[in-house]
Amino acid sequence: MDFLILVINPGSTSTKIALYRNEEAVFSESIEHPDKEIDQFESILQQAPMRKKLVIEAMNRHGYDPEDLSLVMGRGGLLPPIKTGGYRVNEVMLDLIYNEKIQEHASNLGAVLASEIAKTAGVEAYIYDAVSASDFPPVAKITGMREVLRNSFYHVLNSRSAALRFATSQGKRYEDMNLIVAHLGGGITIGAHCKGKIIDSLSDDNGPFAPERSGSVPLLDIIEMCYSGNYTKQEMIKRVRGKGGLRDLLGTSDFREIRKRIEAGDEYATLVMEAQCYQVAKGIALLTPALKGQCDAIILTGGLAYDDFFIEKTKEYIDWYAPIATLPGEYEMEALAFGGLRILNKQESVNEM
Repeated sequence: MDFLILVINPGSTSTKIALYRNEEAVFSESIEHPDKEIDQFESILQQAPMRKKLVIEAMNRHGYDPEDLSLVMGRGGLLPPIKTGGYRVNEVMLDLIYNEKIQEHASNLGAVLASEIAKTAGVEAYIYDAVSASDFPPVAKITGMREVLRNSFYHVLNSRSAALRFATSQGKRYEDMNLIVAHLGGGITIGAHCKGKIIDSLSDDNGPFAPERSGSVPLLDIIEMCYSGNYTKQEMIKRVRGKGGLRDLLGTSDFREIRKRIEAGDEYATLVMEAQCYQVAKGIALLTPALKGQCDAIILTGGLAYDDFFIEKTKEYIDWYAPIATLPGEYEMEALAFGGLRILNKQESVNEM
């Protein structure tokens, strides 16, 4: 059968969409959201109607309507700990998102947008390889505070897809390899993959700073800021996700602009970029105990992996540990579409929250 699968992948400054006919991409488009457009909303969830309208308009430009669809696949967000694979978007999941029972993040809009467009189309909506999917052992969950447990918030979708591609290129099975995969994008996350399972990770709020994320910041300083009276809770969240990192340090998260500054001799921009590379390497090193030193390769993927300066500086700090493979770009759209196709063909079971 011919299946038409709409894939929706919301990020902090874009909504990526693609339409697949079975395994073939019919079209793909990245709908950019300039700062002026995003800043008019107090929360990420409030952006949903605007983004839905733009997605449908993009479909129409390519000659398709929601009624043509067989399935809608959305990126999975910061849900409670779940397994890798596909989950039906149901009322339990939407309640967690709409009633702010989970952390705010652009990826949460994946389920919302998929659900809204699927209703119009009269089809099912699913997420796949959500940000919170992992297999953390108990030892990886303990923190120094009884009330707080570590859970995985990681770019699972792209990282698993990159790991699978790398394993195939080596003539091996992903389930037989130990890998550390760093996703380098608007947010930077790093994960330890042990024999097909994600057993530890650093999220964008406890690892390296990124173009739009603050990364790990000394807790006592954060506490002082929170109680200073100068910031609301929402403003502090924005300082961590959305307005932190390069955007805060250099006034922009546009890597092209920053590269121009570096090439023009801007010493501070050069220092900040090297500091980001240094922190990525530190994050990778932090996860080495999870694999007990048995690492087949370090994979650098995501948009920043295209930049030679970034990659070479990062390698200087970490290539002593394991061979480094660079898989620039993202494979999230393909991973979502192929996951949806396996669900439609009943080759893969569907999970429910």
